[in-house]
Amino acid sequence: MSFKYYLYVSEAKIDMLLPQIDPGFGRKRGSEFGVDLKVLQVKRFSEPAAGERLSRLELVVRHLHDHGDLGSVEEPGQFFWGLLPMRWGPFPAEAASPLVFFGGRTGRTVVGLGGSVQHVVGSAPDMMEHGISASLMPPMLDALGGSAELEDEYVADAVDGDLDRADRAALARVHQVAMGLRGPAQNVEFVAKRLLRGESPYAGEFVLLGSPLYVALVD
Repeated sequence: MSFKYYLYVSEAKIDMLLPQIDPGFGRKRGSEFGVDLKVLQVKRFSEPAAGERLSRLELVVRHLHDHGDLGSVEEPGQFFWGLLPMRWGPFPAEAASPLVFFGGRTGRTVVGLGGSVQHVVGSAPDMMEHGISASLMPPMLDALGGSAELEDEYVADAVDGDLDRADRAALARVHQVAMGLRGPAQNVEFVAKRLLRGESPYAGEFVLLGSPLYVALVD
């Protein structure tokens, strides 16, 4: 039997997608307030246990596979699946970054996956108490440094004119960060939401940026 050792599970994406797949599956969370005569009743619902969390994830992934737009790294749909060696960690590494980033390459495509560090398994739940989720593209690119304009004329001229300067800058920066991560690579499997794809200004490769539903170590 082959086991997955989950590194990252995005409950935020599961909570977003699951009601669209099966409206009757979800259960209430948070607090429910009710007044019974003169007694204020507060009912609190616990966070899902690990088994339930993975069951909900598997339901979403199965639906994307069977009915959704789930492609591959080389031919991504709205979502894409991959299995490849990747390096990963908080970015930037020297700061208490809200972003965790995975980088690798397969075929002619450089792959970058970014998400909120709070979704890394074992992270403290209040690590992202304030601010916008790092799973979204604008704050992710800000953390990577890809929202600034590039002055490199090679970068500016190497891509077809259908991409504007901001797109070229973002693709270039994702390429640089994904290939610049240090440390040992680990073989991982993932399903991610496609955020950005285009031709890299370097080496004639493509760049694919996504935000994962999950990332898991595999043998």
